[in-house]
Amino acid sequence: MVVPYEGQSFSALKKQCQQNGVLFEDPLFPTNDQSLFYQSNRIGNVTWKRPKDLCRDPHLFVDGISAHDLHQGQLGNCWFVAACSSLASREALWQKVIPDWKDQEWDEDHPESYAGIFHFRFWRFGEWVDVVIDDQLPTANGGLIYCHSNDSNEFWSALVEKAYAKMSGCYEALDGGNTSDALVDFTGGVSEPMDLVTNGFKDDKEKRDELFERVLKVHNRDGLISCSIRALSAADMEAKLDCGLVKGHAYAVTDVRRVRLGHGLLAFFRSDKLEMIRLRNPWGEREWNGPWSDGSEEWKKVSKGEREKIGVTVQDDGEFWMTFDDFLTHFTDLILCRLINTSYLSFHKTWEEAVMRGSWRRNDEPLLNRAGGCANNKHSYLQNPQYVFDVKKPEDEVLICLQQKDRRATLREGRGENLAMGFDIQRVEFNRIYRMHVTQDKVGGSTYINSRSVFVRIDLKEGRYVIIPTTFDPGLEGEFLVRIFSDVPSNCKDLTSDQPPKTCWTGMCGYPTLVTQVHLLRATGLTGQDSGGVSDPYAIISAEGEKVRSPVHKSTLSPAFDTKGLFYRKKAKKPISIKIYNHNLLMDSFLGQVTIPAEQGSFQQTLHLRGRGDSRDSDLSGTITVVIVTSTVLTNI
Repeated sequence: MVVPYEGQSFSALKKQCQQNGVLFEDPLFPTNDQSLFYQSNRIGNVTWKRPKDLCRDPHLFVDGISAHDLHQGQLGNCWFVAACSSLASREALWQKVIPDWKDQEWDEDHPESYAGIFHFRFWRFGEWVDVVIDDQLPTANGGLIYCHSNDSNEFWSALVEKAYAKMSGCYEALDGGNTSDALVDFTGGVSEPMDLVTNGFKDDKEKRDELFERVLKVHNRDGLISCSIRALSAADMEAKLDCGLVKGHAYAVTDVRRVRLGHGLLAFFRSDKLEMIRLRNPWGEREWNGPWSDGSEEWKKVSKGEREKIGVTVQDDGEFWMTFDDFLTHFTDLILCRLINTSYLSFHKTWEEAVMRGSWRRNDEPLLNRAGGCANNKHSYLQNPQYVFDVKKPEDEVLICLQQKDRRATLREGRGENLAMGFDIQRVEFNRIYRMHVTQDKVGGSTYINSRSVFVRIDLKEGRYVIIPTTFDPGLEGEFLVRIFSDVPSNCKDLTSDQPPKTCWTGMCGYPTLVTQVHLLRATGLTGQDSGGVSDPYAIISAEGEKVRSPVHKSTLSPAFDTKGLFYRKKAKKPISIKIYNHNLLMDSFLGQVTIPAEQGSFQQTLHLRGRGDSRDSDLSGTITVVIVTSTVLTNI
């Protein structure tokens, strides 16, 4: 599904121009300073020219598309150009961003098809947006001011940049940005920023090897990758280091591979390979000058065939190789943009995606307020939106991305700064379907940052979880998107109700007067019913017909159940039961049970297991430890 930006239909506008014999002039992005700057002109005299006014034979592409087609102009948008460099190496991706590229190309045989109009597509806030532009480009002294190609008659990069600037409000909106955002806009994937310093990859071989495998996997599965060296001060920005690298500057990763050392058959049979990474500077110059740089002695260790295979060139084109160890020594930040595969017709891992749209909105009524701020604001934190999801495997890797609506286009009105935002993940009762009113077990979450998106990759054990997306400060309003990727469907839902609703049947069937949370912590000393003197125990917690079942714990007599159930109860005197069973292939066997009167208040008990039926009063081997919390206020838990 592709949505036309601001309702502009490319096909309708092009047809209209062709019928009227005029070239398209975009009324939404006019050729004046408003499309270039937020406030005042910072460049001087700017002349807008179409490609045919800049060269004799304009083309979208000259000899195909390549990372070498991009050179950063007078904008501080290396972040955007680096993302474009990564995009250029992925045919399936750039053909999505540049749709119908063959039809959009200048056609010498059919000059009448040219109407001065182009369109490009970007993924924004959960949907692909089709952005229409005219091909009038800002120039000074006869040349393009902003992004341009090596070839003076190639214009895809300049036109993509213009479409992105239009969507962002103006060209100046691209002066300083986040590569992570651009990578997501080009792919619809999820970006994972990684701090290479604090995570200690450089000094931990196991971590280093694991990271290389992850980077290699993202690259091999057509993901996009960028990196940078952190600048700690304004003076550090774009400071040139002795090794040839530049601080505070976004580089595109254009290749990741293990390079075979040696020559001839000896190289073929050698098992050792060098882990290497290829980078590109968006300036199109200034390269790494250390080991394995262009023309260095180290390349003599690699056969000519291997060098040709991986495309080693000796020229100052901004692209260079370095070992992964040297990369970790010099670079501080890495961005992995994964393409999330949701197709069942793939050989690669298939993810299940859940997408939830929401907003932070102020309301003076606490139960209706949805702008509570982070956990520092204890009185309002749980008033934020809440989303429940399930992990149905014993353990599952879950990817969670929170994205806020891009606000750059409204910077001119003074309200375009990103909100500082993040999210927490809390493990809740297995059967929770109403909003949380007390914090539970926080198992993870993101940092708070004024970025357009934040991302967490986390391993979670079987159970039910709640994501709480928040702004850092309370009372701030905005729209957001939560994307959850898991191995099996997560049944993600928005928690909207605070307690069971009253219906037309309430008068006849009654309405809950108590809410009880049962937290089964553990059992000890259970009977071993299987070979080896152990069991595979699980528990069932029951109250007034509602049941919660724990996962099975393999080969143990002392399982750490850590299972919670939440029960809205109409019969205060009816006890709660917990039964323990041993899981078997044919039929599960009984290990013992307890019954608990759920009185108002909070208490922890360790109880002996008892039999059932005629043996109800006899003790069996084993105890359970449980925490019970009961309240007459249904919004207290």
